[in-house]
Amino acid sequence: MPELPEVEGLAAFLRERLSGRVVATVEVGALNVLKTYDPPPTALQGLHVTGVRRHGKWLDVDVDGLHLAVHLSRAGWLRWSDALPKAPLRPGGKNPVALRVRLAPQDDEDPGRPPGFDLTEAGTQKRLAVHVVRDVAQVPAIASLGPDPLADSFDLDAFRALLRGSRQQVKGLLREQSVLAGVGNAYSDEVLHVAGLSPYAPAGGLPEEDVARLYEALRTTLTDAVAAAGGRPAGELKDAKRAGMRVHGRTGLPCPVCGDVVREVSFADRSLQYCPTCQTGGRPLADRRLSRLLK
Repeated sequence: MPELPEVEGLAAFLRERLSGRVVATVEVGALNVLKTYDPPPTALQGLHVTGVRRHGKWLDVDVDGLHLAVHLSRAGWLRWSDALPKAPLRPGGKNPVALRVRLAPQDDEDPGRPPGFDLTEAGTQKRLAVHVVRDVAQVPAIASLGPDPLADSFDLDAFRALLRGSRQQVKGLLREQSVLAGVGNAYSDEVLHVAGLSPYAPAGGLPEEDVARLYEALRTTLTDAVAAAGGRPAGELKDAKRAGMRVHGRTGLPCPVCGDVVREVSFADRSLQYCPTCQTGGRPLADRRLSRLLK
């Protein structure tokens, strides 16, 4: 799933290519991605793109005051093309393209194949979400977002206040979008590894030195990942994310810090990765799903 750094990279990528351009057509290939109906996607046609922003893991394309708000979820992605196919997008079938945005061609572009982008989704679980709204606060998931961890106002005191009194494990708290916007399964693994903390540590009971170390790990990990994503084409962002991981997605490989084997704990629909030496005092965490299979 794209998280804060990748969505920030996508926003920067689109900002360079969309700002000031006119939307020619919006074509829907999968009706289930549309979560709003008024205004319709066609309301964007003929309007100018005035900005592209990120809200947590949401992408927000501002089109003369109307907002195309997109959550890519687990299997969604944005695919840019300098020359889209001439044929209009046909709904249904096996085509992974859920929505296509064509730009009005400029003088040096083929009028039959203008640039634009596709929103695609692989797999059978269709969770890609597209909202067309007059105000992004009309999207409930955006309105309920917690603070952005890279905002200037998000200092150590603000972070400390989020942890205070929490009964959640720290891994779960970092992933909770209403608490902290933009961090998901991958970067929570990375942040906890950098901080040297167990994913099961109780967030509300962390000693002050651990809170400060976790805050610093959160800021530096995300800042470095945003920098690594900056300037990359949209098609390279997924590979760049995987290449930059220290423990996430690296089960069975050596930890880049201590050389211990990266371990995994599996859940019904996801898994977490960690280093026992760096994070849990050398103790492997129980993998409950694996334990059930061995009984």
